[in-house]
Amino acid sequence: MAREFSRSRRVAQQLQKELAMIVMREIKAQEFGMITINEVDLSRDLSYAKVYFTLLNDSPELIKKAVEMLNETAPYIRSLMGSKMKLRIVPELRFYYDKSLSEGIRMASMVTKAVREDKEKSNNDPVED
Repeated sequence: MAREFSRSRRVAQQLQKELAMIVMREIKAQEFGMITINEVDLSRDLSYAKVYFTLLNDSPELIKKAVEMLNETAPYIRSLMGSKMKLRIVPELRFYYDKSLSEGIRMASMVTKAVREDKEKSNNDPVED
């Protein structure tokens, strides 16, 4: 059982590398800027792959268009994957925007803002004796 898990992890890592190269070289998506493949979540039987990506420009309209474009071109990308990887079954690809990076940035800015406000508040408070 552990062996199957490590194989699926290795296949997912290889898929991520190959997908990144294919998206960079084969998919004409200049309007989205740079598309980064962050993670590939592979099903146990290796027949389905959830592909998580981020964009340099993360406007909601561009994200929606990028998800649609990638999912529309998924069969083509899958065929390219079949020629690059030696797998019995090339997984069906489903693309999802990875919100973790933008959420992390948002949380970090909230923490920075709270720390700054606390410092300002402590500087403005009179010292009690």
